[in-house]
Formats: sequence, structure tokens, C-alpha cells
Amino acid sequence: MQGVGFRPAVYQTARRLGLVGFICNNTRGVIIELQGEEEKIAEFLARLKSGTDKPPLAEIKSCRTSDIAVIEAEDTFTIRSSDSQGTALSQVTADIATCPDCLAEMRDKKDFRYGYPFINCTNCGPRYSIIRSIPYDRPNTTMSAFKMCDKCAAQYADTADRRFHAQPIACGECGPKIWLTDNKVAKAQRDGVIAETVRLLLDGKIVAIKGIGGFHLAVDALNDKAVKRLRKRKKRDHKPFAMMADSIESIKKYAVVSESAEQILKNPQSPIVLLPKRENCSISPAVAEGVDTFGFMLCYAPLHHLLFREGLEVLVMTSGNISDEPLICKNEKAIEKLGCIADKFLMHDREIHRQVDDSVVHIIDDEPVLLRRARGYVPTPFLIEEKSRRDIFAAGGDLKNTFCLGKQEQLIPSEHIGDLEDADVYHHYINSVEHLRKLFEVEPAVAACDLHPGYLSTQYALSIPDVKVIKVQHHWAHIASVLAEHNLAGPVIGLAADGTGYGTDGAIWGCECLIASLVDFERFGHLAYYPLAGADKASKEPIRPLLGLLKKTYGDDFKLGEFQWLLEKVEPNRNKQQIISEQVNKKVNAVETSSLGRVFDAVAAMLGLGTYNHFEAQLPMALESVIETGVENHYGFELTGTAGQPLQLDLCRMIKQLVCDVKDKVGSGIISAKFHNTVAEALLEMAIRAREKTELNTVALSGGVFCNRYLINRLIKLLKKSDFSVLFNRQVPSNDGGISLGQAAIAANIVKRIL
Repeated sequence: MQGVGFRPAVYQTARRLGLVGFICNNTRGVIIELQGEEEKIAEFLARLKSGTDKPPLAEIKSCRTSDIAVIEAEDTFTIRSSDSQGTALSQVTADIATCPDCLAEMRDKKDFRYGYPFINCTNCGPRYSIIRSIPYDRPNTTMSAFKMCDKCAAQYADTADRRFHAQPIACGECGPKIWLTDNKVAKAQRDGVIAETVRLLLDGKIVAIKGIGGFHLAVDALNDKAVKRLRKRKKRDHKPFAMMADSIESIKKYAVVSESAEQILKNPQSPIVLLPKRENCSISPAVAEGVDTFGFMLCYAPLHHLLFREGLEVLVMTSGNISDEPLICKNEKAIEKLGCIADKFLMHDREIHRQVDDSVVHIIDDEPVLLRRARGYVPTPFLIEEKSRRDIFAAGGDLKNTFCLGKQEQLIPSEHIGDLEDADVYHHYINSVEHLRKLFEVEPAVAACDLHPGYLSTQYALSIPDVKVIKVQHHWAHIASVLAEHNLAGPVIGLAADGTGYGTDGAIWGCECLIASLVDFERFGHLAYYPLAGADKASKEPIRPLLGLLKKTYGDDFKLGEFQWLLEKVEPNRNKQQIISEQVNKKVNAVETSSLGRVFDAVAAMLGLGTYNHFEAQLPMALESVIETGVENHYGFELTGTAGQPLQLDLCRMIKQLVCDVKDKVGSGIISAKFHNTVAEALLEMAIRAREKTELNTVALSGGVFCNRYLINRLIKLLKKSDFSVLFNRQVPSNDGGISLGQAAIAANIVKRIL
């Protein structure tokens, strides 16, 4: 409720009802003291709880009332100064896109904020990215560096004004400023900055633009040479770029926008939304090759709107970093690290205390689902039923890392951090943990982490002094993240599918059917193990899972020479084929795995869609993008098992049939559709078998494989047709960006029961 105009709204309601007393922020939330007629107080509480008078961004999670003796009679209702004493439990509001009222003022030549690139009010603007400590008041933000002018101060103090107690309030006279410079910072241009930036972009230049949560690298998305130049300089050869436009109408020229997608694009969180491409559009092919979607967002900062008002159509707006390094938010760091990429820098002097990437959303079962949870959504907590008696730190995983803090009834996941294998990202992770821990005054007594002993996140958790460490199996954490989102304890039938996760038996798991709750889990079934050579190389080189699957399928009948027609287009080096094959046969640097993600890699490579994953899930994304619609049949599979052992999903029949289709030159779209259909049918059958044994009827879906829209939509449809209740991740990613929430939920349950 802090930072959304809640106190002014309460003030106005109390005054209208003739009530006296006060309201103030504290570290736990908001305190309201009321004196007046009993009926009026009852009406006030009814209006508060119903949301009748609350501002657009306010969300009341709980409201407790109590009668107290009147020690001193009040004669009016006031907003008191915030109380910063006590335990920090109040929620910090996420950064919110510019509201229509502010945009109208910014475009009004008679308004004193006309053309001001930092216009905001209580309903919009920066929050999380500028806050240093709770409670959310101007002295605790980076806006403390700017003293309000008389006009801004008058609005700030006016209870009837939209900017009453709007902490980032500013104008061109007293607030932050913009300028344009090069990487030498020899001369900063301060006049005509917007028009000159647009001229540069339309001329094909790369401009680093400082926004709400960090820098973007921007180029004209219609300029193929400019986009390719950005790829080369940024060292990002393959991963799709995000784009920005200023209206839904503009986006519709290049992508298909459903009603639900349009609503998400217009939401105050303003995430990147994945949308189906329109054929033969004028967007540079280099923006998003090998996929069938574009990632679009609408302008969300006033500066963006000012730029597009000068004639821009659509911009690539990709994170201001090199390759997979952390997002840059400091001016000096941007010049140092991005000077070799950007031709110019559009800077400002409002400090970003917390860098935050853009969030990414796609549509599943006609609902918005987060693929990356960051700006606009963080640090909104998830609430649990019972308060935890101990503070919790959940370390997350090493890929697409987030971590999570647990304090009393709140589980607070961090924003997207990145892949910890990069040293700069790991240092950013450590600094981020410290930042959020101090912001919410969390002193962990419990640390939850992944089972994998080699994970840097696990090692970090183990390094924390004086904490009880709880190791949580990777796929259990995936299913627990779904339970935590839906505020359930389980048990459920959990279907978890991804590329890798350390199993309790030392194998690498990746396609699991669990009977899971927040208390424990049982491994009911899994994809039958196949050999995987090369450890981490296997996630990059599809020849490795392909050879393992062929060996599993054909056994001693598998001969390299007889499959050269298939293998040579995946790995033409026969010597390398031989080495990998020997690793598989002799079990040297090879593991047993049930990874479904690696099966997707292998199938994509068999269809000639690529020979290397340059970024995570590149080949599975390519495989999904070629699916031919209308194909309903599937390949064969078997579910086998012995007493006392988990059920096993055997895909050998599928592999044989698929190999025959490839040899017979069946279309890639048909093969891809049949493959995806097979996976959906097999997982459905696994769930049915689990229901027969347990009588459970709720299925929870999680894991990176379920970022595949075709697969999860088909599986949800099949499960519902079979009368299952289906749960899946919406507010946290189903990939590894969500497991820290699951770890924290499990740890909170253990604390409740044992500690």
C-alpha cells in the first residue's frame, strides 16, 4: 500500500465522513486511528475493505481492527510522518508505467510539466528502483537528491491533488535532467536532446537509453543493418530482441494481438509480451530469427513517449549489457561497458538504486503467464497462511536465477538475476541478496537450496554462517512453486519437466511425475533413463543426447556408420561422434538422465533446425515454431514398471518411428506436431496412472519445458478433458526463475513443523 496514494485516499474518505484521527506509514504497513460516530467508522471500514475508495494500484492484503481508549481527542484528520522503527514488513510497490493523466499533462503546452521526461504521480512512476529503505518516503529514495520547487511542494502538500505525497514528484525546474553524450563524455548536449536522439536512431545509430530500471540499447527495428550491427557489437548472435512501440495499433502491423494480449500490454506493469509474428512484415529478420513470435512492449516511461512522439515507429529495446552480463544502471558503468556498443548515450541524473530488467509474459490457456518476473511485478510478495517463526533465505538455482526471502507471512522473490556461471552475474547475485535482505530487514536462520552440490547458489547458501540449511530436490521445488502461488499445501500430482535437475539417486532428472506437497514428495514416475555424455556440454550440443537416445533405442544394433545419413547433419565430425559414442558405451563422463529438455534438443537437431544451443532452449523454441497446425496423431510410447519402483515412460517406439519419418522426408512441421502430441499424451497417461493409485485429482505443471506454449496448452486441454483440475505457474516462471519460491515455501513449512 506504500507509494500508491493510499494515505491521501484514506485522508479524503475520512474527511468526507467527518471522522478525525490520523494515518501514517510504518515498517509493517499503514496505521489508521479513527475517532467519530460508530456508524461513520463502520461505513469507513466497509468502503476500505470493499475497495470503493482505494487508489488504482493499492492492494489490501489484510486489515485488522481493534478498539482503543481515547487518550486525547483529535479535532481533524491528518497524515502523520512515517514511523521507521520496528520490523520491516510493509510491501514495496513495483515500478509502474506512466498513467494517462500524467501523459495528458506532459502533452499539454499550458502545463508546467509539458515535455518533462520524469513526470509522475501517486498512480504511476518509479518505486522499487529508487527506494533505499522502508518506509517509502522521499528521504528514503534516490529522489532525496532533488529539493522540490514551490509548485511541486504545493501539489505534494495539497490533499486534493493527484500528487499529494507522491514521493518522486518533480518538474523541469527542480527535478532530474536528461542529456546526450558519446562515450568520451567530452561534451554533453542538453538542448534538443529528444529530437537529436530520434534523428540518430532513424539514421541507423545505436543509442543507450537510461530508463526506469537500467539502460536499454536501442536501434530502429525496421533497419536491418542497424539491428545486425547491434547483434555484432553486443555479442548476441541469436537470442531474439525485445521491441517497443507507442500504441497497440503500431504493434498490430507486425504481430497478432489477441484481446487478452492487448490487455496485458496496456497493464500498468507494461511487460514484454510474446506475440505471433505477422507474415511478410517489415521488421528486420535479424530481430527474432528461428522463432515464430515477437516480444513487444508499450512505452512505459515518459522519456519513451517523448521519443516516439517525434516520429519513431518501432525500436529494438534490449537490455543494456554485453551478452549475459548484468543489466547496467549507473552512468559511469554504462560509458565503461557499453562504450564499444552504443554510438550515443541518452542519460539522466535520477539515480537507479536497484537495476530491474523488463518482465516477459506469454499467453497460456488464454491467461498471462510470466516467463521473466522483474519490473512491474517485483518485489510483490506471496502470502502464506501461517507466520514463519524464522527468517528464510532460498537460494534458487544457477540458471535464470532468482532468490527468495521469507519473513513472517511473506515470501518475497527477487527480480530475475540471470545465469550464475557468469562471474559478474554471481557478484550481482551476492549484492542483490544483501540489498533485499537489508531492505526488508531479513536475518536468515534458515537457508534453502538445491540438492546439486556444484551449484554456486547452493555453495552460497552453505557459506552463510549460523543457519540451518535445507536442501530441496529441484523438481519438488518446481511443484512447490505452483502450490505456493495458489496458496495450497498439497498433495497434488506434480508433472515437472525441464533440462536438468539433480536427483535423490545422483542421476540427472528432467521428466518427473511426483506426488508432492509442501511436506514431502514421492517419485511416482519418470522418463526412462538414457545415457548422456559430456556433462554441461550436453545442454549445448544436441549430438550428445541424440547419440544417447539412439543407443537406448537400438541397443547393440546401433552402429554409427548406419546412421550417418542422420548424424552428419548434426555433427559432421565423425571422430567426435566416435568419442561421444564411446563415452556412452563405456560410461565415461556420462550420466543417466531422464531429461525431457534434451530430448527436445535431439529431435530439433534431427529435423535440421540447428546443431547448437547458443542460448538456453534455442532448439526447442525452433522445434515449437515449425509445428504444423491441425495434426492430431502422435507416435507410440510405453509406460512400464515393476513393483516398488517408479513408473517409467519409455520413448523408444517414438524414436524409431520418428527416425523413419525423417528418413522418409516427412515434413518437419508434421514431425514436430506428432512429437509434441506424443509428449502430451504420455504425460496425460502418467497423470491418469497416478490418479488411479492415489485418488488425487489435481495436477500441477512446472519446469522449463512448460514454457512451450503448444505443449502446455495441449496438455491442459487433455487433462481437463479427463476431468483433472489443473494448476500451473502464472505469477512466477515455470522455468528455474520460479524454484526459489518453491524452496522458500517448503522451508517455511519445515520451520512451522519442526523448528
